[in-house]
Amino acid sequence: MNILNKEAITIATALFLWLAAIEIGFAKPPAGGAGHMQRGIELAQQKQYDAAIAEFTKAIEANPKDARGYTNRGTAYRASNRLPDAIADFSKAIEVAPKDEVAYRERGNAQIMQSQFDAGLADLNKAIELKPDDAYAYKFRGFAEIGLNQWDKAVADFTTASQKEPNDPQNYDRRAWANRNLKNYDAAVADYTVLIDKNPADAEHLVKRGATYTSLQQYEKAIADYEAALKLKPDDYDTVQRLQYVQAMLAAKNAPPPTTTPTPTPEKPGLLTPLNVGIAIAVLIIIAVIVRLVTRGKVEEASGRIR
Repeated sequence: MNILNKEAITIATALFLWLAAIEIGFAKPPAGGAGHMQRGIELAQQKQYDAAIAEFTKAIEANPKDARGYTNRGTAYRASNRLPDAIADFSKAIEVAPKDEVAYRERGNAQIMQSQFDAGLADLNKAIELKPDDAYAYKFRGFAEIGLNQWDKAVADFTTASQKEPNDPQNYDRRAWANRNLKNYDAAVADYTVLIDKNPADAEHLVKRGATYTSLQQYEKAIADYEAALKLKPDDYDTVQRLQYVQAMLAAKNAPPPTTTPTPTPEKPGLLTPLNVGIAIAVLIIIAVIVRLVTRGKVEEASGRIR
């Protein structure tokens, strides 16, 4: 049962990632248009993105040379899944402020959402160059590297991100996923265990750890994790299937070896077979005939001499 393919980054997971980053994406209000900028930030934090975009647009009109207006509006566009508009605004922010680390990071973000992993990677490399201590830039670069199947690099970036932001669960979850693709299952188990310890009611990571134990053929531990997950989400059919699979694997592993009955060796026939008896009789008859012929000739010659 191949369980790895079921855990590729889905649109819903990716969207959660980007939405979670919104608060860190908004820049403080500049001097011009400060009221509109602040109002836009408040609306975006309330997830009223269309209203926020309108306020950021007014802030940009009031001060078009401030990159933060474009970055904030781009973040609101991205949160409402208007990715081309978001990329256009982040690009404008970079044009206005070529050393704006946030604009590179957020444009890279939006590009990853469109599966433009190479372009996203380039932007995130630039963001890290401009600000090497930005945990989010390392995390998002790790996402790009996962999209490019660069598992070793992803592990390294999520490790750096977790060191800089140890309370972000996505750093551990995605590092575990990269390690599973590298078959570093023990490392993946360790990351899932950290997440489960932080949130014991999280069925998702119990299932993922159970899947990793399955890859290690530690079926008893996998069963325990799946059963714990089903207590939290009893109607999860996927987990039920996983549990049944592992139970079958454990039963097969513990089954006694099959007993085999030795095949009897056929006995070799004895000498007194009908064929052998027939041959012997034929030989005796031939010998008798030969003796008879030889003997009869000698008698006749002897009788002739006597006469």
